[in-house]
Amino acid sequence: MQFGLTEEQEMIVSTVRSFVENEIYPHEEAVERTGVVPPEVAQEIKRKTLDLGFYACNFPEEVGGAGLSHLEFALVERELGRGSMALNHFFGRPQNILMACTGDQRERYLLPAVRGERMDALAMTEPDAGSDVRSMKCTAVRDGGDWVINGSKHFISGADHADFFIVFVATGVDDTPKGPKKRITCFLVDRDTPGFEVRDGYNSVSHRGYKNCILYFDNCRLPDGQVLGAVDGGFAVMNEWLYATRITVATMSVGRARRCFDYALHHAAERRQFGQPIGKFQGVSFQLADMVTEIDAADWLTLAAAWRLDQGLPANREIASAKLYASEMLARVTDATLQIFGGMGLMDDFPIERFWRDARVERIWDGTSEIQRHIISRDLLRPLGS
Repeated sequence: MQFGLTEEQEMIVSTVRSFVENEIYPHEEAVERTGVVPPEVAQEIKRKTLDLGFYACNFPEEVGGAGLSHLEFALVERELGRGSMALNHFFGRPQNILMACTGDQRERYLLPAVRGERMDALAMTEPDAGSDVRSMKCTAVRDGGDWVINGSKHFISGADHADFFIVFVATGVDDTPKGPKKRITCFLVDRDTPGFEVRDGYNSVSHRGYKNCILYFDNCRLPDGQVLGAVDGGFAVMNEWLYATRITVATMSVGRARRCFDYALHHAAERRQFGQPIGKFQGVSFQLADMVTEIDAADWLTLAAAWRLDQGLPANREIASAKLYASEMLARVTDATLQIFGGMGLMDDFPIERFWRDARVERIWDGTSEIQRHIISRDLLRPLGS
């Protein structure tokens, strides 16, 4: 791994950072206050992203994407992490799992998503099936030549804007020595499909404006052509295309921590107490030293995991480590920043309390910290037969 960015990679960083500062930051306060991204703002962000050539930059050139490497895409996500999640959603990074589309699925889902004509949302989590995916109760059963889906999903991010959904449901059960084990299949579901409904979700304290929704399936009938990948092959599709999404959480955590740290650093240099800047006191200066060290460590851990993917090397443990460390680092950095600001850090006159609230969810979604520790420890112990 080269410990330095190429000229092209530096340009990617500066372009995206400038975009976030000029197109995202100005709208953050209004979105935070109202909890809504105005449609005209969303469309303007999407249009400008398309004009820049960064829309669907995580897809290969042969389908119309920018063809960025995993490392380059991590740099994009890191800079987007500085801005509001609700707003940078329209920067447009469709789910890579759409590369599993075949036949007319490519014309109906993959290519329109890459061109920004249709937006997708990934639906996996259920009220009783979060980390334990195989316990999902949303099922699809055969009826003639079709599948009939019943059940629900919740915490579905971006569902309020999605034109179609990538939905994982149970399609059977196998008896194993460890007990029943559900088979999972992935389906493509259009928003206007009869028997399918998108409802408002819960009010979250993290990432206001970036809403979660609840999906309901009531005898929703789908033909075989809506299966993404193979029947009962949902885990294979998941493992091929989705496990690297945890890098996104890590990179965005790093970007948000950098922005938060900048506030802490400048406040420590400008705020005076007892006749001098508070940054002169070891109680503050040492916190700054710890914060930047942790941010740098998370940054390199994340970029190294992305680099391994580009080299075709195993990276599951490294990705889990990056997601675990970066998300927990962000919690520590936002909390320390709030402490440096003192009481004003809790006031909504400054964005610090927002960073603090937003940081909490990063340790939960895309695999909790506990799940990441399980992945890491399993990878270490398995070669030893344990």
